[in-house]
Amino acid sequence: MNFLTDRGPMRPPEQTRINVEQHSSVAGNERIIALAGSVLLVLILAEIVIAAKMHVLMPVHIFVGVLLTFPLLVKIGSTGYRFLRYYTGSPAFVQKGPPRLEMRLLAPLLLIASLGLVGSGILLALLGPTHALSVWVLRLHALSVICWLPLLAVHVGAYIWRVPRLISADWQKRSRRLVPGWGWRYGINSVALLAGAGAAALFLPHAASWVAWEPNIAPQIPGPLLAAIFFAFLAGLGGLVILRPWRWH
Repeated sequence: MNFLTDRGPMRPPEQTRINVEQHSSVAGNERIIALAGSVLLVLILAEIVIAAKMHVLMPVHIFVGVLLTFPLLVKIGSTGYRFLRYYTGSPAFVQKGPPRLEMRLLAPLLLIASLGLVGSGILLALLGPTHALSVWVLRLHALSVICWLPLLAVHVGAYIWRVPRLISADWQKRSRRLVPGWGWRYGINSVALLAGAGAAALFLPHAASWVAWEPNIAPQIPGPLLAAIFFAFLAGLGGLVILRPWRWH
């Protein structure tokens, strides 16, 4: 009697349940990426402001730098999960499709720059300012900032448009029923912040040598940070003009 309806053949209940679970997995992954990215962006903006006053805020700079490492791992892990599910042929993730080509090309560069920046910063904190290797690690850290901030500007400009919608959806009862895992998403980000704060506290003794070295730091905004901000402005503006992410579907 299918000719009496336009709905076509009905799917078995089990198949329908599996399809719903798969698509909720995609939506949940989008939401945790948006949440982790938002947490990370707040910490990064704070770190940029702190870095401008490095000559008096070195311990805070080290603390926040270590703290944001754990939210960064959540962001990398949740994005990597989408990558893995798509390339292993998960139907829902394949149907969702990959990010735009431009962003796929940008992603490995941003990942390398992020890991280089955080890794060199942590190594600097451990070595202290007087170690023979510190001067080379400091140069790598400065170069990472100059490369990383413009890439980040393009990335943020491309995706920030959808973040408010994704985060607000997790605070709507109906949406939370359709996409379970709200507690897990906020829980893992909270644990990341707590773990980051604990690790950062352990690093505070290593900041003592840098505090003693603070008089050698010029009170002006560091040159690499100024260069990075300038290039980030150009990259972000150019990315918006070329990519026009607000028109993406």
